[in-house]
Amino acid sequence: MTSLLESARPAPDRRTRTALLGRLRHVRHLRWLAWPTYFWLFWHCYQLYGLPFQNDLVFCWLMGALIAACLHSGHWFGWLKVLRDWVPVMAAVYAYSLLRGYGAHTPWKVHWAPQLAFDKAVGFGQVWSVRLQHWLYTPGHPHWYDYLCTAVYMSHFFAVFVVMAWLWKRRHDRFTRLVALYLALTFAAFATYVLYPADPPWLTAQNGHLPQLTRVVSDVLTQSGLPRAGSIFENGSRFDNDVAAMPSLHAAYPMLLALFFWPTAGRKLRVLLALYPLAMAFTLVYGAEHFVIDILFGWTYAAVVVLGLGRLLDRRAARRALRSTARESALATGAGLADSRLAG
Repeated sequence: MTSLLESARPAPDRRTRTALLGRLRHVRHLRWLAWPTYFWLFWHCYQLYGLPFQNDLVFCWLMGALIAACLHSGHWFGWLKVLRDWVPVMAAVYAYSLLRGYGAHTPWKVHWAPQLAFDKAVGFGQVWSVRLQHWLYTPGHPHWYDYLCTAVYMSHFFAVFVVMAWLWKRRHDRFTRLVALYLALTFAAFATYVLYPADPPWLTAQNGHLPQLTRVVSDVLTQSGLPRAGSIFENGSRFDNDVAAMPSLHAAYPMLLALFFWPTAGRKLRVLLALYPLAMAFTLVYGAEHFVIDILFGWTYAAVVVLGLGRLLDRRAARRALRSTARESALATGAGLADSRLAG
């Protein structure tokens, strides 16, 4: 009788396992809903609030995409890693945005004459923004290249973050390095904004020091009727700083990406890496967003950060590698001594 009961016990266990496996399969099927849910939410929010281009909104949507990717691949708790790595970066960028807005109220006088003099020197007596708009821009009738320049300009708000997200998935060590360079460059520029507030060309023109200039990107976006979502952190804070022109971070970030990837890039990628900073520079000057000297300073800041901070990061990585090698050799020596004693 006892043997009959013992032989009958595994049957419920097998049925329980089968039921659990069936439930797990149903849960696994839910992973296919991750991306459709993400894109549905994006489209729904776009229709309600417009296109997100503020840093905080871009961060939120990128984090959502990474979480969706983790869920789709079956890593149900991968969202914890996303929050661990991205929330501190988002907090740092938010702090910069807040400080940048308050930096518009520094006690120093706003500079425009040195930039104007330099641009007239390299423009053979005329500022390049004035010359390019006289040649190319037709008020009220945007051309194809105006839309292209608008796309290049708007890429500033998401290009670096998209690259960071790709590196986070592919090369986490490169992700942390790019984040360090990005934050160093950003806060170095902020320090300059506080110490040297500078007018952009369009504001210099409004103050009567240049002929009339149009903010081409703003004009194209207004005429296109494209809705744009506002920052979710802007309530009660002033994020705008019209005198944060020197150096140009719009120019610095493309150069940062170019210098960051150049050593390991192939020929085709190098062409893109070289064209992006040049396209952004043309857009900024043509659109009256920055003087030429603002762009040159932005490129210089990017080069100093990549070369200077990059060397410090390389030395730190080398010291870590030496310590790890020494630790492994010590463990191997200890294991060898233990084996020799046992053998003896």
